[in-house]
Amino acid sequence: MQALKDKIFQAQSEGDIASLYVLEAQAHERFDEDTLMAYYANILDLALERMTNALENMERLDMNEVQDFATLRALYEYAIEHYSAGSAHDASALFEVLGGISNDDAFSEAMSVHRAACDAQIPFDDFIDEYVDMAATQNGGKFYISFFKKSIE
Repeated sequence: MQALKDKIFQAQSEGDIASLYVLEAQAHERFDEDTLMAYYANILDLALERMTNALENMERLDMNEVQDFATLRALYEYAIEHYSAGSAHDASALFEVLGGISNDDAFSEAMSVHRAACDAQIPFDDFIDEYVDMAATQNGGKFYISFFKKSIE
């Protein structure tokens, strides 16, 4: 257990979100719920810091660069948490930032669909059931919802 904690501490001190995701399965096996929540909070803190730096420097995150990819993933998961918890306004703002900060056109387009769903006040479960092509998304190999059955008016 100490070896895992040392690896996590090292990754955190280096701001290495990707390594934290690599250690995720081991963390799930060994940590209690409270420790896991702190683990994910650390990932989110690092991602928010990277996002802030990118915005301040007017940089876009490169989906092909491992740390940027991990940052986008962490922030996307955070936005989805907000959306699924009923905080559509907050989720919409996060999806807008994600779409603008990424250099990946497909990701940015998907974030605009997510944002439209939030802005239209479509409940998360309805969004999933009515608009998301879950089979295509799961087969698409992306970390985000990437295929849709229909557009949002």
